Formats: sequence, structure tokens, C-alpha cells
Amino acid sequence: MEISGEKIRNKALGLGFSFCGFAKAGPLEKERTFLTSYLQRKKNAGLHYLERDPEKRTDPRLVVEGTRTVIGLLLNYFPQEILPEEDNFIISKYAYGKDYHDVLKEKTRALVLFLNDEYGPVAAKAFIDRGPVLEKAWARECGLGWTGKNTLLINPSKGSFHFIAIILTDLVIGPDIPEPDHCGNCSLCMESCPTGALENPYELDPSKCLSYLTIEEKATIPEEFRDTFHGRIYGCDICQDACPYNRFAVPHDLPDFLPGKELSSYRKKDWQNLTEEQFDFLFNGSAVHRMGYEKLIRNIRYVSRVTRHA
Repeated sequence: MEISGEKIRNKALGLGFSFCGFAKAGPLEKERTFLTSYLQRKKNAGLHYLERDPEKRTDPRLVVEGTRTVIGLLLNYFPQEILPEEDNFIISKYAYGKDYHDVLKEKTRALVLFLNDEYGPVAAKAFIDRGPVLEKAWARECGLGWTGKNTLLINPSKGSFHFIAIILTDLVIGPDIPEPDHCGNCSLCMESCPTGALENPYELDPSKCLSYLTIEEKATIPEEFRDTFHGRIYGCDICQDACPYNRFAVPHDLPDFLPGKELSSYRKKDWQNLTEEQFDFLFNGSAVHRMGYEKLIRNIRYVSRVTRHA
């Protein structure tokens, strides 16, 4: 029997989520075709996990047996204040505070408990940027936004600065209408990318992406990008900052995502003299800490040489 999703949506919003939507589980044929071509053209750089379980990635019913509905959830992380950029190096806005995996895990766990209390016993499993689930595609199917030319999910009323969580469940919940594409002729995100990682609309070349190069790249960062980092040592928000829909972004009010006073006070000289002990204190419990001290120091040295040659 199909149930209305309004009670679930209201609970999700009460738990602090910004948006909640629902979609009927099934194969994502468009994404399957794209993923097959993307991998055949070896566009995934070092993201080898994309090569695993391609069938599961495009059909959640193969991920969790009995899945009938996908619940899509967004959580706003747009900061109240941008960390100072003058005489400073830059980290992505999503990494200002606590690791989003931990925050979303707690909230999705509470929502799953609610589902079991209301409709149980219920099969429900949450996915937060891990596992063979195409979060952005399902958030679109759930009516939470569309996939922009920068490959990020864009909510029409609040922009793209959101974390995504997906819950697969055997409940049959009335689906929402997928959000259509609103990018139109705009290509500001593509034009703003300093490395040309968005050479084609709706397709990212991670081997050129500053987020990939600063976070995922395990080897030495190629010299060809030395003049493009503009002080970035962890992640990149350039294509998001250029998106007109982010003029609608509203600052969050979650203490978990606020930067500490120590991080707010850091400037170039502090980064350049960062010790491992300071790193552990500064980023304990954050997404940056998962990357590790050595990789952050690599990035700091990389952009510091650019600064001295400028």
C-alpha cells in the first residue's frame, strides 16, 4: 500500500534537513549509458571505485534487496561567514566544521528509527557519499534539484551548497516530480573553472579538478596546474560561487558546521608552519582530517611556491 510522504518529510525537516523528497526505485537508464561511456573513455582518473558494481550504481534495487522507494535528503552547509581569504590559503566551505558524514549519519539514523516506529518493521538503509548509489541523480529524481553543468545538484530555491543523503527503503511512498534542468544557456560555472575541468557541460574531468587534485590525488600534483590554484589547499568552490542560483543560498544555523576560532585566525604563515599536532587539533573530527597531514602539507607547499613566484 502506498503511503503519503508528508509525515516523513515533516519529520526530516524537524531533524534539521533542508529538503526531503521521494522517488520510485528503479534503473537509471540515462546514468547507466553515461557511466558506461565515461568509464570506457577513462575519464574517472583515480576514482577507481566507479568501476566497481556498475549495475548496482544505476539500480538501487540491486544494492538493498526489496528497495521500492528512494528517499532523498539535503542539508544546507552554506556558511554564515566566509573564512578570510586575504593573506590566507583557502579550504572549501563544506570543510569548515565537523565531518558531514558524521552529522548526516546521526540524522539519517534518527529518520530510520522514525520509519520503524511509524510503519515498522521497515527495511531502510542510508547512504552518505559512500556505497554504490548515485546520490545526485536520485536527489534529482526525488525533486530536490537538477544536475547542473558543473555536475552538482542545484536546488532552484536555495542553490547547490547542500550535502546529500539517500535512504533506500521497502516502503512504498508517493513519489515527487523530478526537477527539470534550469541551466539553459548559462555556462558561468564552466567559464569560471581555472583548469578547464568542465570542458563539456554535465561532465567533470576529475584529473583537472582542483577538488580532486587537492583531496583525492595521491601522487604529485602536476606542474601544469601550478598557476590555477589561487591559494586553494583543500577543495574548490569556484564553479559553485559562479552559479547564479547560489544567490539564493541562505546561511545555515548548525553549530556542527561552524569553523572554530583557531581555524578562523589562521593566515599563510600559520599554514606554512603547521605541525602535525596543530593539524590534529585544528581538524579533529573534520573532513580535512581524513585526508591526512602529509597531503595537506603537500598542498600548502604547492601553492606557497606559486605565491613566491607571483
